[in-house]
Amino acid sequence: MNLITLIMPFGIFVALLAVVGLFCLIVTRDMLRILLALEIVTKAVTLLLVVGGAVSGQMALAQTLVITLIVIEVVVIVVGAGIVIAVFKHTGTLDVRRLRNLKG
Repeated sequence: MNLITLIMPFGIFVALLAVVGLFCLIVTRDMLRILLALEIVTKAVTLLLVVGGAVSGQMALAQTLVITLIVIEVVVIVVGAGIVIAVFKHTGTLDVRRLRNLKG
């Protein structure tokens, strides 16, 4: 079988993950859902890197980039979760619209 026919379902899944993640980022107002949407988008990018490495024949480079992306993703999510916890303690809600009223 051709390599493209084997990779095509993964490409469709990457596009679906990216669309779902971006839609959730645009629509939601809850900070936890925003973090989850960001996680979905980064998983789509991770899968795209793996598929790109398989198509180009450079799996070692793709794996290196994926490991680097996972480390950066964990740091971003931990910092984001810390901000979510601090905002929840300050405002009592996770609604993003309440952040516009913060002063200090």
